[in-house]
Amino acid sequence: MKYDIADIKRAPEGVKRIEWADRDMPTLAQVRDRFAKQRPLKGLKMSACLHVTAETANLVRTLKAGGADVVLCASNPLSTQDDVAAALVKNYGINVFARHGIDNKGYYKHLAGALEHKPNITMDDGADLVSAIITKHKELQSRVIGSMEETTTGVIRLRAMEKDGVLPFPVIAVNDADTKHLFDNRYGTGQSTLDGIIRATNKLIAGQTFVVAGYGWCGRGLAARVRGHGAHVIVTEVDEVKALEATMDGFQVMPMAEAARLGDFFCTVTGDMHVIRPEHVKVMKDGAIIANSGHFDIEIDLVGIKKLSKKVIKHVRGVDMTQYVITDKKSVYVLADGRLVNLGCAEGHPPSVMDLSFATQALASEWCVKMQGNLTNTVHVPPKTIDTSVAALKLKSMGVKIDKLTADQEHYLSSWEMGT
Repeated sequence: MKYDIADIKRAPEGVKRIEWADRDMPTLAQVRDRFAKQRPLKGLKMSACLHVTAETANLVRTLKAGGADVVLCASNPLSTQDDVAAALVKNYGINVFARHGIDNKGYYKHLAGALEHKPNITMDDGADLVSAIITKHKELQSRVIGSMEETTTGVIRLRAMEKDGVLPFPVIAVNDADTKHLFDNRYGTGQSTLDGIIRATNKLIAGQTFVVAGYGWCGRGLAARVRGHGAHVIVTEVDEVKALEATMDGFQVMPMAEAARLGDFFCTVTGDMHVIRPEHVKVMKDGAIIANSGHFDIEIDLVGIKKLSKKVIKHVRGVDMTQYVITDKKSVYVLADGRLVNLGCAEGHPPSVMDLSFATQALASEWCVKMQGNLTNTVHVPPKTIDTSVAALKLKSMGVKIDKLTADQEHYLSSWEMGT
């Protein structure tokens, strides 16, 4: 085996963590059982760049059960659970390239390690594998059947690649499946982001002003949950429709330049760069807490904020927080070095919501293989049949039953003759 992990001796801890998560992932378990019998991925090599967590471990177990030869590397150095990485190597026979807190050079070395596997399918959380294949490993392009993309930021990058005509193979935007973004982005990000902020700061949310930058599905989820904790919520947006929706959902909406003066907490969930900049920090309150849950750390202009600061103090509370001293009377605090706060300061999404996302990932991989040769080199949304299948499995595991259309109802919905 080829791997690079922190400590193989931590495998027993990792097994316990993986098995605990598996208890709340019954949908994925049902897919894994079928994959083990049918082996739809038999003979295929897969390289995955995902958050190396217990939930991801259960996805990788499912892909392996389906017959795939899988290599996993980390999509974020701060989200890696070293005990899980150890367990995947020792107990589940998966090659893993991931160490918690690894530097930028090590991160890209791990990406290269995953691509040395010469994959037929890639699986991304941010499009770094696809980007590396296009720019540095062109020799792999003809081998790849397709790629799965897990997150909004990655889909944005991939659609830009499509626009520029550089995508060398089909990409499946798993993030755009209803059973992913309606649940993972909204409920998962909403809860886990708030969890990370509270763990890192131990501050009361009730009565505070909380600024949510971006009102996509992640922003919707976060805004709803901080309001549930008693915060006054302000939303900033650049999209007119989303801003109107936030307004009608009962939130204050204003530009960041105005919100910066009012907020006690700030969290970016946009997928874009430099959403919070030095000019915003200049007018913030002393003690303002700044976090990001939108993917890459560039959502906060840390370079510009550092230049603005008189000094920077690391490790205020462990490794989770950095103090930027702006003046003698004002400091702001950035959580998790501007990386994903829900993974840098907490454990990410609960397994029960990742159950949906990763079941969708697995079924999208199967669909991609079935469609080999019939998909254009563009970004594709998974078919609705996958959403329906995943939702049905989840409802079954929850003991929830729903109605079925009668023959008359089906006829009415599929015809035009019957009027009002």
